[in-house]
Amino acid sequence: MGRGRVQLKRIENKVNRQVTFSKRRSGLLKKAHEISVLCDAEVALIVFSTKGKLYEYSSDTSMENILERYQRYSYAERAIMETDSESQENWYGEYQDLKAKIEALQKCQRHLTGEQLDKLTLKELQQLEQQLDTALKKIRSRKNNTLFETIAELERKKKTLQTQNSDLERKLDEKSHAEAPTQHNETEHHIEAQRSPLAILSLSGNSSISIGTYQAAEPVVVVEEGEQQFPAQTSGVNVVIPPWMLRL
Repeated sequence: MGRGRVQLKRIENKVNRQVTFSKRRSGLLKKAHEISVLCDAEVALIVFSTKGKLYEYSSDTSMENILERYQRYSYAERAIMETDSESQENWYGEYQDLKAKIEALQKCQRHLTGEQLDKLTLKELQQLEQQLDTALKKIRSRKNNTLFETIAELERKKKTLQTQNSDLERKLDEKSHAEAPTQHNETEHHIEAQRSPLAILSLSGNSSISIGTYQAAEPVVVVEEGEQQFPAQTSGVNVVIPPWMLRL
């Protein structure tokens, strides 16, 4: 017949309690040794009896090494947990602050656009009006400055264009003055060419050839066929016109 399940509660009988403590303590120490050997684990066991007597077991040669390792681990873990909790609290507080600021800015923006003005008092409305007036003055001032800057820039561009135009006119005048003597020389050369004498062949009635000179600016003397030929007194130039040129 198997043993019944022991109810987990404080044993009132001192003798039974001491016997149970001795048996369970030995079993606990045995189990700690087994797990340290089988699983290659570092085990430290500390037990205080009701009378304050110490019972301990350590898988390492020194209990202090295991306890020191435990303290380092527990301290680092507590620091991480505290940092996480503090950071979470800080993030939550910062979130609340930013949320409140955003709501205030949105409310102010709605007031500036003329919305949700029913709940504002007279003093708040006067402050809002003053803010709008100040904003309008700044906007107008900025607008005027922008216009003045644009006009000044256009004036600078105008002066630059006028300077460029004056330079181009000066260059054109210089070029025209440089070309004028060449054209004058060509005109004089053309006039001299028109005044230069040309050689003309004239045939008399007996098919004789007479060579004379002709100048465009002097008159020409015409002699009929059969008549006596004589030199024409035209600025010292002898001109004879053949009869066949008269018949044309």
